[in-house]
Amino acid sequence: MTIADRVRDVVLPLLAERDLELYDIEVAGRDLRVFVDRPGGLDLDRLADATRAVSRALDEADPIAGAYTLEVSSPGLERRLRTSQHFSRAVGETVKVKLRAGAARDGERRLEGEITGADGSGVTLRTPSGEATVPYDDIERARTVFEWGPGPKPGKGPRPKAAATPASTDDNKDDRS
Repeated sequence: MTIADRVRDVVLPLLAERDLELYDIEVAGRDLRVFVDRPGGLDLDRLADATRAVSRALDEADPIAGAYTLEVSSPGLERRLRTSQHFSRAVGETVKVKLRAGAARDGERRLEGEITGADGSGVTLRTPSGEATVPYDDIERARTVFEWGPGPKPGKGPRPKAAATPASTDDNKDDRS
């Protein structure tokens, strides 16, 4: 059983009590990151409560030998996609996908498009060059892309700054003769 599996077993019940979903667990060296989510999003109070609960539970269960740094966080707007569940939840969203070295499509290892479908074996993207079905094994990494809304309406955005006039070279002369 991996560290992530042991941590998952500890935190799943206490997150469910708080109406939170476990999105992902990342173990990188001595850093442990627990990503939580909730339909409608998280607020800081709920995240702080989850952090305290996860920290206490991990201290009691001690699933990790030695010292480590715990971070409990939202997966963010541009979230990493690793599992088939992540891809299924992101149907309809725009994603960037980097393919493994041997899985390039038309010489390209990077794809960007909207997820139109995801199942247990792969994901289907609508890209500018057409639909592409990519097996999960061909994906090196993937993340959602946050798309900012439209720009400000004309006349409502910041005003352009007036052009600066160059200083006269005469300004630097010493008037004492």
